[in-house]
Amino acid sequence: MERVERRLMNRISEVSINETQAVLSRWVRHVKLRLGHLFIHKGFLLIIIGFLLGRALILSKLTPFALPFFAAVYMLRRDKAALAFIALLAGSLTLSFETTLFVFVGVFGFLIIHAWIRKFFSESLKLVPFVVFCLSFSTKLAISYYWLGNQTLYEAVMALVEAGLGLVLTLIFIQSIPLLTVRKYKHALRAEEIISLIILLASMLTGMIGWTVYGLSLEHVMSRYLVLLFAFVAGATIGSTVGVVTGLILSLANVGNLYEMSLLAFAGLLGGLLKEGKKAGVSFGLLIATLLIGLYGNGKAEIVPTIMESCFAVILFTLTSRSITEKIAKHIPGTVEYTNEQQQYVRKIRDVTAQRVSQFSNVFQALANSFSTGGLSASDDYSEREIDYFLSDITEKTCQTCFKKEQCWSYNFDTTYEYMKQIMLEADAKTLPHNHQLLREWDRHCVKADKVVDLIEKDVMVYQANRKLRRQINESRKLVAEQLLGVSQVMEDFAKEIQKERENHYLQEEQIFHALQEFGIEIGHVDIYSLEKGNIDIEMSIPYCEGRGECEKLIAPMLSDILGETIVVKREECAAYPNGYCRVAFGSTKAFVVETGVAFAAKGGGLVSGDSYSMIELGTGKYAIAISDGMGNGERAHNESNETLRLLQKILQTGIDESIAIKSINSILSLRTTEDMYSTLDLAIIDLQNAVTKFLKIGSTPSFVKRGDKVMKIEASNLPIGIIKEVEFEIVSEQLKAGDLLIMMSDGVFEGPVHVENQDLWMKRKIKELKTNDPQEVADLIMEEVIRSRAGRIDDDMTVVVAKIKHNTPKWATIPAYMYTKKAQ
Repeated sequence: MERVERRLMNRISEVSINETQAVLSRWVRHVKLRLGHLFIHKGFLLIIIGFLLGRALILSKLTPFALPFFAAVYMLRRDKAALAFIALLAGSLTLSFETTLFVFVGVFGFLIIHAWIRKFFSESLKLVPFVVFCLSFSTKLAISYYWLGNQTLYEAVMALVEAGLGLVLTLIFIQSIPLLTVRKYKHALRAEEIISLIILLASMLTGMIGWTVYGLSLEHVMSRYLVLLFAFVAGATIGSTVGVVTGLILSLANVGNLYEMSLLAFAGLLGGLLKEGKKAGVSFGLLIATLLIGLYGNGKAEIVPTIMESCFAVILFTLTSRSITEKIAKHIPGTVEYTNEQQQYVRKIRDVTAQRVSQFSNVFQALANSFSTGGLSASDDYSEREIDYFLSDITEKTCQTCFKKEQCWSYNFDTTYEYMKQIMLEADAKTLPHNHQLLREWDRHCVKADKVVDLIEKDVMVYQANRKLRRQINESRKLVAEQLLGVSQVMEDFAKEIQKERENHYLQEEQIFHALQEFGIEIGHVDIYSLEKGNIDIEMSIPYCEGRGECEKLIAPMLSDILGETIVVKREECAAYPNGYCRVAFGSTKAFVVETGVAFAAKGGGLVSGDSYSMIELGTGKYAIAISDGMGNGERAHNESNETLRLLQKILQTGIDESIAIKSINSILSLRTTEDMYSTLDLAIIDLQNAVTKFLKIGSTPSFVKRGDKVMKIEASNLPIGIIKEVEFEIVSEQLKAGDLLIMMSDGVFEGPVHVENQDLWMKRKIKELKTNDPQEVADLIMEEVIRSRAGRIDDDMTVVVAKIKHNTPKWATIPAYMYTKKAQ
């Protein structure tokens, strides 16, 4: 019992702790939302910025920040302009009455001039910097000359300098204000936006000059905290830039802070270089910079306050939450957070695209289903409904006015119906005139026998035409359905391909990079997109080699040894200038290659053959060989067979399954004309990774595979393509091996030898007796044997295609790289 009670109490305590943590997380999230709403939407952040800029000074005299800040806020966030004005006045009151008067007159002057400009110019934002320049110069000059009585050239020059600074600061604030006032800023920060934001923050720090806490300067603490933050987020480049800009502005505000520029710049550089050590490494960089620059700038007397200021900055930096640093890093290009954000955006776009493609696939599938239903059944041409409609029409024209109508259709319905149905079927089959017994029986049964028979024979022709039209419509529907289904499948496969993410191969990239460098090859970078067996995809940047072929001769063989399969150069983009980098793509080569040979001859030695052949390189790692024999000979047969192969190539290259492609071609050829035009198709699709070959034979002759001294026959019994509406075919698969000879031929070659009872045995014997394995020589010898057997006559179009399956041997041997990969590991 005690054990059960302890477990129960532990469980209760765990539940209470989890509930407490959930409540605290909700409360923290609520506080963050409220603070964000207060600072961003309510304008509290603008009040803080305005107050600090209102009292910020340069050279202990110039106040160029107030008017540009108000102008930027007024143009970009007009609803918060009043708060900015009040904050600027409050900050300027802490300096002097003259500064407050300058801010007050400048702001009201800007409002009046801007209202006048808006009446004449549509894009008033471009004129704002010049308005600020003129107002600042005139207002400052008027206050100095007439209020203070300082009518000297020095005052005029200083007013001009302050006005010039105001013009530049207006441009800077216009770019930086949106970064602080838009709550969800999604765009990546450009370089000029980052600099503008740093200048704005540094300008705010000048407003803290003179504020001390226990003898420590607040602007020094905050400036170092700012450098720590950006060095940790963005690295050495941005960190040192922040240090230089912040130190420069602080030194302009107070000449005594000149050494701060060196300290902040050095701290930003060291902190950025040590960012891999997280916050501790960046903080250590600041402390080292403080010690070195502090001793050099102030000596030993003031080193303690300087170190204390850096320590306070480190404390503030340590207390900064991770969420703040991550939000800042997401907007700075080059950071890991920015990359992750971009990848997340790309994944979102990819998922949306894949979903849309999948939706289109479903639409095409639904259309295919709608076209495939409701057609005429192929096995039920004479449906009872159609016969009823036909006989009802005959009855209406003949029996309605007959005086024996009631006797025939009321008392002898079954007999009358069966007689008329039999007459209809006999007339449709064109055998009615020869069925004398049926005609005699019908004559005894019906008083209008001749009239009924004549009308049935006449209307059955219309019935046949309608039935043929329905069949053609039905075939068209099936063609459209099959095509739509094929497109739907391709789009579905494409949607799945889109959703495949690129795998992270950082370790492998590092290993390959170090292995090649240890071997003595300079590499810019390595990007691995896929390490899937047989589908490797690697890109590299390599210095220009002046045409020596280092990629093909050295790098690809080393990659072949590292990855355990043959790697070749797929694509190479040479550098535009001698000292540049070439971009090279490496990929897997196929395990097998196909070497082909062709021999053909037209009937009677003519120029145009009715046979067509094609070797099609499919983009899916497959190789297709096809022979088509058009009906007859000459140009007409050539056009028919060539059209078949052209359609086949176009459809197969889209990725549609070969069975759907064959059915589509058959439907197209059978529907496009009423003439008796058809063609055979002999298709072999070889998978270049495993040499598995699919054979589709539509009305074609057998193919043969020679493996050493053995000859195998591959055949299938299918009618020619286009000769019937519904094509049904058999797909035969065969595992080929390296060294095999695949021999495909048209019927002119297979049936060519005269006085030969068994063409199969004759062809096998001739193939077995061949002493060569060269595809072209084999094709020529078979053609020569067939023509010789016919005493030199060519009575039909003849085509022989021979393909040899070979292992893909790389041009360059692999280079052992295991010793270098071990070092990389």
